[in-house]
Amino acid sequence: MGAPGLWRVRPGSQTEQVGRLVLAGLVVVFLPALPFGNYLVYPFLILTTWFHEMGHGMAALAVGQDFQQLLIFPNGSGVAQSLIAADASAWRQVVIAAGGPLGPCAVGAALILASARERLWRPALWLMGIAIVVSVLLYVRSPTGYIVLPLVAALLGLVAWRGRPALARFTLQFIGLLGAMSLLRDFNYLFTAEAVIGGERILSDTGQIAALTGLPHWLWATVILALSAVMVGASLKYALAERRPKRPANVLQFRSGKGR
Repeated sequence: MGAPGLWRVRPGSQTEQVGRLVLAGLVVVFLPALPFGNYLVYPFLILTTWFHEMGHGMAALAVGQDFQQLLIFPNGSGVAQSLIAADASAWRQVVIAAGGPLGPCAVGAALILASARERLWRPALWLMGIAIVVSVLLYVRSPTGYIVLPLVAALLGLVAWRGRPALARFTLQFIGLLGAMSLLRDFNYLFTAEAVIGGERILSDTGQIAALTGLPHWLWATVILALSAVMVGASLKYALAERRPKRPANVLQFRSGKGR
């Protein structure tokens, strides 16, 4: 017989919080494989695409290029279109290509870190919702994005405004985890050199990096995956660490080397 209580989890413990987050993330990633699963997780599917494509667009802006528009298709795929100068260096193009998979992980890790401070929970949710709305106004140019993304932003705003503190924290961590797990949703895409998006065959992100650097795409996929795992793992460890009471700062303790 197994030890009694072996699988019990203390309510509110780190184990329970991690379990809820991982379960929610896995549901979003794997539910589409089940009948009607795509309909249940569709808003989250579009959000992970938004994370990825905005990563490309923001990376383009960061290296001085022009982010023109973001297209999200009904099947959940998407394209970020940027105008790249003819004399743009290879490293700038590498940054833009890597921004898709790495950008969402960096943002997701930042949101998870913000969940460690209660005063940041609601402001971070408001900021995320505003960022989605601004991106729709400036960059999104497809019906799917116009319809789904504002609804997601409204939901985040509602949780920030009226949600209980525990729900606000979980939502913040969940959205952060979604950003990070957008990489897992695109796992096959990450490890392939080409893909068909919007009916057009193009180089994948790692395929573009490989073409620019001369190193194989699978090597870059492995590096990106490792960096993402470190960022997200470290942020989760910090945000979900169980705090222990600290001694008051004005208490001094003196110990004698002799036993009593």
